Amino acid sequence: MDATKILLDESEIPTHWYNVVADMPNPPAPPLGPDGKPVGPEALTPIFPMALIEQEVSGERWIQIPERVREALRLWRPTPLYRAHNLERALGTPAKIFYKYEGVSPAGSHKPNTAVTQAYYNSEAGIKRLATETGAGQWGSALALAGQMFGLDVHVYMVRVSFEQKPYRRAMMETWGAEVFASPTDRTEAGRKVLGENPDTTGSLGIAISEAVEVAASNADTNYSLGSVLNHVLLHQTVIGQEAKKQLDKIGEYPDMVFAPCGGGSNFAGLAFPFFADKAAGKEVRLVAVEPTSCPTLTRGVYTYDYGDTVGLTPLMKMHTLGHDFVPPGIHAGGLRYHGDSPLVCQLYEEGLVEAIATPQLATFEAGVTFGRTEGIIPAPEANHAVRAVIDEALRCKESGESKTLLFNMCGHGHFDMSAYEKYFAGELVDYEYPEEAVKEALKRIPKLDAA
Repeated sequence: MDATKILLDESEIPTHWYNVVADMPNPPAPPLGPDGKPVGPEALTPIFPMALIEQEVSGERWIQIPERVREALRLWRPTPLYRAHNLERALGTPAKIFYKYEGVSPAGSHKPNTAVTQAYYNSEAGIKRLATETGAGQWGSALALAGQMFGLDVHVYMVRVSFEQKPYRRAMMETWGAEVFASPTDRTEAGRKVLGENPDTTGSLGIAISEAVEVAASNADTNYSLGSVLNHVLLHQTVIGQEAKKQLDKIGEYPDMVFAPCGGGSNFAGLAFPFFADKAAGKEVRLVAVEPTSCPTLTRGVYTYDYGDTVGLTPLMKMHTLGHDFVPPGIHAGGLRYHGDSPLVCQLYEEGLVEAIATPQLATFEAGVTFGRTEGIIPAPEANHAVRAVIDEALRCKESGESKTLLFNMCGHGHFDMSAYEKYFAGELVDYEYPEEAVKEALKRIPKLDAA
């Protein structure tokens, strides 16, 4: 069977999330407090409901998805899997290229998979408002949608450069009832501190996280909601990979390599982690995270304990980091501009069980244009990173004559990112490789702990 589009029916939406912790060869490194001692689940109760905290620390392989969450997921799931025949022909490659298309969700990305889940659990816990950060606006849009579905107010601290670059993402959030603020703001102590030191800052995800966490921690009716990095967020995204495995199995295919963009890690984990279960059982499959050269967390960051936010309100997490006060350049892949990465992804990378590569901005947009002209879907700038990596691998197959099966996560469409494409066509985008000196300077300010 040579299918272009492989579908599942609603009954095949996963009933459980897959928890990669159960198959990791070593237990995850624990989060630490400022004193360098492990912190327990109780440290998270001021900003998360207990149900999510239990998932955060769980070692169970399968965690049941509440039926109310599955009902919400039915609005767009299962998502389609496509074979990229036209792209294959354009490249002249013997490789088979498949992509899981998450852009069919109302928000246009994979982010609602965890947004509706977090909104559900917070609603059940009696919370009235969620505070969060967003980079490109994909996560903020998803949580705004989820807030409407479960009757929650949503406050979004949007990285200032994206707030200015992506007005239609902001309009989406406001359409779904969210209040959106350009971060850093003067609404929080964290924001005022940053503005006092650098009033012209473009902002960062780390700064926006500090603001959202501060708001949640200081208001009893408000919790914090995160779109990536933490274990429970990655858990919720594994519906993607589980569906992809079923779809490929329907046509007798299995990937040699799995690619996904990687900023905080939920995009990559959502597709790759269910395949890691096979890898842990002895199956040969390569799992490749793709990040920007301007924010090269896995490929150039140091593996150590660091804060998840700029000000230092979060527990210390062991991860690859560029330093918690790292402020990346204003590239258009706003969802990938984060100083750290998921501790689970980082640990697997450090242990050589997953791979990572970094790609420059211009090459990713070139790949996105090629994909749009052959497959019809215009990818989000974040998705372009995986497209670039897959095209490069397909061209290597062309040179070697090797036929590989390649799978990647087309995590969202770029319909609200056309200003970035406009600048690409006008020659106004540039490549930016973060200077080694700046990386070294930021790393000097990482907390010095014996545990690191």
